[in-house]
Amino acid sequence: MTDYAGDITPTAAWELLTSNPDARLVDVRTTAEWQWVGIPDTSSLGYDPILVEWVSYPAMSRNVDFVDQLRAASIPEGAPLVFLCRSGQRSIDGATAATAAGFGPSYNILHGFEGAPNADGHRGVEGWKAEGLPWKQG
Repeated sequence: MTDYAGDITPTAAWELLTSNPDARLVDVRTTAEWQWVGIPDTSSLGYDPILVEWVSYPAMSRNVDFVDQLRAASIPEGAPLVFLCRSGQRSIDGATAATAAGFGPSYNILHGFEGAPNADGHRGVEGWKAEGLPWKQG
């Protein structure tokens, strides 16, 4: 049993976002990742993704204001939330914290934005970008 609603693929997350006008994407990566790697493009849905760091760059220290920053994001009550990070690990923590704070249902997006490194140490063979979902350079 998990402390959040579960794991879904990036494509399933996009389908949820496009089919439910209250659903929101929460990207928990760092400001540096948003700027240098890119962010999901939800502009076709009429809003930007919610950007709330789980850990802060460069120290990579836990963002103790995470839940308060979620609350400040004007999320519709009871809205499904899909959480995204680089490879699908920090987003589990974000979805768990959101669930504990009463948000949700909260889902983790498997493989995140870029996925885990492959045998050659390269990212981008799985995840949001690899599945061809909308994104833009931060």
